[in-house]
Amino acid sequence: MMIQKTPGRPRARRGGAVAGLWNAGPLTRITLLATIVLSVFPIYWMLVVATRTNDVVGSTPPPLVPGGELGRNLSRLFGNEQAHFTLGLVNSAIAATTVTVSTLLFASLAGFAFAKLRFRGRGALLLVMLATMMVPVQMGIIPLYMLMAEIGWTGELQAVIVPFLVTGFGVFMMRQYTMQALPDELIESARIDGCSTFRIYWSVVLPVMRPAMAVLGLFTFMQTWNEFIWPLAVLDPDNPTVQYSLNLLNGAYYTDYSLMFTGTAVATLPLLAVFVLFGRQIISGIMDGALKA
Repeated sequence: MMIQKTPGRPRARRGGAVAGLWNAGPLTRITLLATIVLSVFPIYWMLVVATRTNDVVGSTPPPLVPGGELGRNLSRLFGNEQAHFTLGLVNSAIAATTVTVSTLLFASLAGFAFAKLRFRGRGALLLVMLATMMVPVQMGIIPLYMLMAEIGWTGELQAVIVPFLVTGFGVFMMRQYTMQALPDELIESARIDGCSTFRIYWSVVLPVMRPAMAVLGLFTFMQTWNEFIWPLAVLDPDNPTVQYSLNLLNGAYYTDYSLMFTGTAVATLPLLAVFVLFGRQIISGIMDGALKA
């Protein structure tokens, strides 16, 4: 007896989304192409100027092909005694990494507590945390600088790190994600099995939070790496971050654009490396959050 197979749904071929995008209308393709060009061209132009001399910046038409001066510009950049660019890269790497790890740790702990634990004063603490998000950072620069001067941290790298070890936005983001992604039944099951609160956080909550933590980690690293106003206020020119070093490359009467663009290109590489290494987790976290919303 022969069994006839019933036709089922055809399997989606790999690259179906790309094929569907390619089969979109001409207006959609033109819009996407224009968006890509407008997004990529400033980065490409930065690389072009970084590989050429300073006299091509104002030339008409501007050069669109990289030159052969990248090695010389890099030598001038890292040999600039006024900017301390190497020290700026090291300081920014230390500050951005420390702030990112600390924010992920404390924000995930606090987000789990606000979302799933019941304790006295939770609502009041949540309102205080939300109130910190409503105050612009610029309004706190003067009192924060006075505090750093009082404890003797002006000019030191810890003045850039310690005040930003945790943020209200990070706690709020982790709370909202945990409330949507983590069922209460999972926590109750872990408690029945005898798990402590920290064991529940480590074994149950953290795996669920991983996509949101990837997104928060990228945002925190980028924000700390690109921070300029606060390091300019609290640090010295001899101990800068990378953005402060880029500012020191700008002379009072003359701007060396090839040197500035070379420094900007080098300062952008760590951000690109972070996105390449953790891009899959970051994109999945963004998409997961969008679907849960």
